[in-house]
Amino acid sequence: MINGRCAACKNQRRRCPSDCIFSPYFPPNDPQRFASVHRIYGGSNVGKMLQQLPNNVRQQAANTLYLEAKCRIQDPVYGCVGIISKLYEQIHDTEIELAKIQTQIACHKPQNPQFEAESNFNDLSTVDAELNLNFLPPQSSSMEQFHWPSQDPNWFN
Repeated sequence: MINGRCAACKNQRRRCPSDCIFSPYFPPNDPQRFASVHRIYGGSNVGKMLQQLPNNVRQQAANTLYLEAKCRIQDPVYGCVGIISKLYEQIHDTEIELAKIQTQIACHKPQNPQFEAESNFNDLSTVDAELNLNFLPPQSSSMEQFHWPSQDPNWFN
């Protein structure tokens, strides 16, 4: 038990026992943490989940529940998946922008003789960089196969 009642026991207006399952993960100085988790999952369900887990992963589980609860409160429909899809979209947009820039560089290489002289000087570092890139695994975009309902105009028809 940490200095009096934990945030869970304060939220539920009960006495905090010395072996409270919530006290290590929901400290009294952060009541919003438990309130968010309680609002989405319910206090009893969170307690049951934490009791079923080994002690070494309970902190990570409590942190994950809090993160997912915060995301679900901010975006009730998509929650964490909404954030993940936005990040995939940013990655996709950045990859497109990178491809455009690489194309522009490739188009400007033959037009600039000074670039040729400098590139001959840096051939060794270019070869090393290209060899290092060959060890990277190929990128696959699984999000291209996934379609959100907002992307399909005939979803309700």
